[in-house]
Amino acid sequence: MTLKAPLWAAWADSGRGPSRDIGPTLPLSPPPPLPGEGEMVKIRERMVETQLKARDITDKAVLTAMSRTPRHWFVDEAMASGAYADNPLPIGQGQTISQPYIVAYMTQALELTNQDRVLEIGSGCGYHSAILALLAGSVFAVELLPGLFDKGRANIKKLGLTNVFQKHGDGSLGWPEMAPFTAMVVAAYGSRTPHRLLEQLAPGGRLILPLGQADCQDLVLFRKAKSGQVSSRALLPCRFVPLVGG
Repeated sequence: MTLKAPLWAAWADSGRGPSRDIGPTLPLSPPPPLPGEGEMVKIRERMVETQLKARDITDKAVLTAMSRTPRHWFVDEAMASGAYADNPLPIGQGQTISQPYIVAYMTQALELTNQDRVLEIGSGCGYHSAILALLAGSVFAVELLPGLFDKGRANIKKLGLTNVFQKHGDGSLGWPEMAPFTAMVVAAYGSRTPHRLLEQLAPGGRLILPLGQADCQDLVLFRKAKSGQVSSRALLPCRFVPLVGG
């Protein structure tokens, strides 16, 4: 799959991960970056080194995707200078763009290949959608809030990503028409096991989401065996906004 996106290509190279390819094929001769973007590339590279590699993000394909994606495009211009800080940032309507480490951690836990069909719930401004799109075959992103849905759609279009399919709707219901999915990521916490989503998860699939209450949550990884049996494992404490919907 080739991305028809000169702006996106300006931040990309033609490198590959060690154990699998980055999903889309990127142009080999990217145009030069826009004025002022060179400094952002350096800041982003420093973020990858100090926030991701220095912790436990070891998947080189995930690191490459994080280093290629211009996170500052996904926040308001007034916050662009802090886009690569080690914390979440507000994106409007009471929602946030997750801390870079959490985005990388959740993505790494899914062990994505370019054959995966990923369902993303709470896609917001589209940043995690873009990361997933560089690793998976296709991404199906659902966002409930109209303003954020429009922002995310504009950002994905700006990047020229052709393997992201977006829907405005209640993410807690999943996307039954496009199921089954081989991987799922939910960017808002719930208080109970997401049975509706697990029904749409293919055998062999993985689902990661925060579970708990407002002041106490854990990232939990669910796996569905070929037999259909589901197992789960708590990975680390976290803090997300609540999942809104049915």
